[in-house]
Amino acid sequence: MYKIMTPGPTQVRENVRMARSLVCTNPDLDPGFFDYYKETCELISELLHTENEALILGGEGILGLEAACASLTEPGDKVLVIDNGVFGKGFADFVTMYGGEVTYYTASYTREIDMAAFSDFLKEHHDFKYATMVHCDTPSGVLNPVEEMCQELHRYGILTVVDAVSSMFGEPLMVDYGEIDIACGGSQKALSAPPGLTFLTVSEAAKKVMEKRRIPIASFYANLLVFKDYYEKQWFPYTMPISDIYGLRTALENAKADKNRLVRHARLGELTRKRVQEMGFELYLESGYCNTVTVVKVPEGMTAEQILDAMRNEHHIMIAGSFDVMAGHVIRIGHMGENANEADVAETLDALEAVVRKYR
Repeated sequence: MYKIMTPGPTQVRENVRMARSLVCTNPDLDPGFFDYYKETCELISELLHTENEALILGGEGILGLEAACASLTEPGDKVLVIDNGVFGKGFADFVTMYGGEVTYYTASYTREIDMAAFSDFLKEHHDFKYATMVHCDTPSGVLNPVEEMCQELHRYGILTVVDAVSSMFGEPLMVDYGEIDIACGGSQKALSAPPGLTFLTVSEAAKKVMEKRRIPIASFYANLLVFKDYYEKQWFPYTMPISDIYGLRTALENAKADKNRLVRHARLGELTRKRVQEMGFELYLESGYCNTVTVVKVPEGMTAEQILDAMRNEHHIMIAGSFDVMAGHVIRIGHMGENANEADVAETLDALEAVVRKYR
């Protein structure tokens, strides 16, 4: 078995694993489970500091991103895709899939969005139905100021969709303060539940836009409107993955009880960045570091594959490479959720230092 120190999926606490083994009821028919689901959704909203309704969908985090775009996009809609990372640019695939017309705001992949430049852009270009962005773009580890970005977009009446899958619960995220219309999260990152669930918070403004569409949403599974009044009707659009939701609820309760969670992520993120630079690694980013993942360039004379293989085979620790434009050029250490503890981070960094010495 490997120690999982990747930027998702992450290690899973024993009480979460055990919650998933509880006896199941019939989630389609049991009134008690409708209460349990609703209360779990309310806990998500509470932890994200929002009055917006939360929904849990049966599917990995990507489902939430597609569902947001599927539910908002009508053919011909103009959508701003904020591209300063692989996942940021990737939103365009979902927008165009449902007939939207994409305009990119492209910025450096090695730093966070510059608010002054972004504000200047919006003064001249703001004819958009909604905008998409990523809080932490995991392939590079860049953290964007999404609350400020969404506030600026709202000045022009532009709805906002934020992929916070890799940052949520490891970095501060104030959904109502940031005027975020749809915030997307996933079970397997800093929340440290197994993969398989996505969840979203959805504003009343976003719901109204969905309900006033001219053309029906071209999906069932990625259609957020199918959850409308589920509690009042005691009717889910499909059978809920009850064991996954039991685990998610326990992970959320773990997060709520962990008052030191964000401080710990910040401390371990800073420690990791300092240690890898002392080993001779160069950080991929110039600025905008996220405290859930550290991304470093592969040094001359080594390959990403050599480092990852040695970490697995010699030290039984799994870290990650990256993909798209960064494939083979960087490696990534995930210090999020259950990974974010002093002992495991120290063991990982000591092992990485030993691997570096071996190949130098």
